Amino acid sequence: MKKDIHPDYHTITVALTDGSTFQTRSTYGAEGDTLTLDIDPSSHPAWTGGGAQLVDRAGRVSKFNEKFSFLGKK
Repeated sequence: MKKDIHPDYHTITVALTDGSTFQTRSTYGAEGDTLTLDIDPSSHPAWTGGGAQLVDRAGRVSKFNEKFSFLGKK
């Protein structure tokens, strides 16, 4: 194996949105750093059943809904 090409794995702490933490090995940051997640299985709609709202960036969702609103009418 070649020397000095492999990433440095070390122990970090991962902080979830609900305040819980766990330790894992990663290449993120340095030994002992904390990775704070904005989205995790306790807050992401894919795992929670879609309770979160879509963020309408520059009106794209509104434009789509207006363009295809006739599909929802029977």
